[in-house]
Amino acid sequence: MSTLGLNSADQKAIDTFRREAVEPSQTKLVLLYFTASWCNPCKTFGPLLEKVVKGYTAKGVTLIKFDIDQNKIIADQLRVQSVPTVYALFQGQLVADLTPARSESQIKQSLDQLLSQLPIEAGDNSQANVADLLAMGNNILDSGDAERACSIFGQIYDMEPDDPAVIGSYARALIMTGDVHKAESVLSNLPETVADKPEVHRALSALKLAQQAMSVDVDQLGALRAKVAAYPDDDEARFTLAGDLMAIDDRDGAADQLFAILEHDRNWNEGAARTKLLQLFEVVGIEDPWVSTQRRRLSAILFR
Repeated sequence: MSTLGLNSADQKAIDTFRREAVEPSQTKLVLLYFTASWCNPCKTFGPLLEKVVKGYTAKGVTLIKFDIDQNKIIADQLRVQSVPTVYALFQGQLVADLTPARSESQIKQSLDQLLSQLPIEAGDNSQANVADLLAMGNNILDSGDAERACSIFGQIYDMEPDDPAVIGSYARALIMTGDVHKAESVLSNLPETVADKPEVHRALSALKLAQQAMSVDVDQLGALRAKVAAYPDDDEARFTLAGDLMAIDDRDGAADQLFAILEHDRNWNEGAARTKLLQLFEVVGIEDPWVSTQRRRLSAILFR
């Protein structure tokens, strides 16, 4: 791909493509699926393609989805003219255009033919594949592209449905796309061996917030803000407001309300504000720079 004269955003997109598609293609067959939110045929073709690829993951096939409106530089560089478009990438080179294959049998036939011709690594390296795909998916999720992350995590979930890291990541990606009901399904009836794992617990916390967000009343939120402004010592109102702000992903606003409670009475309601803060930290991610900043803020209050 040419990178001459690109702005910083396009350069970043190219670098991401190289990391997430070109590098894995050195040993795997990477399918590049170009779609768009306004594409009606994509609404039926996409799920079909994902279903087929899930059956080929153990054979060394992976799928990466690109919205052409959000990845215009990639679509332009690969001369994507319409959607849906599916290219096969191996060792950094486009080796096939699978776009004409629209039925399940046609896609399988195309994949079988490619796998018979290319030295794709599979089988014994399945665990390494899961680790690589999981790392890729989490990088994509952290970048905010939950739909692409879902596509990757869905493939891994079919391979390792009992892996806590896979369960947690897949559920969080589903929540970020707004598919709360499917996340509930993934997190229901968990094996006892994984139910208490940190990755799963983080996803469960995120699910609780997503479920709460469905019931947040905007008018009530405004009334709560007014009540807190009028009665700044009303810790119960602040706590309720913080919970609603967490639910709608206003983490700064939620943290400010919880810190205000701690400033007023760090032991209020048996330390409920601190417990709520820790839940927020868990959902955002312990390694996130924002969490590190808020932890220092919390320590300054608790240990002064």
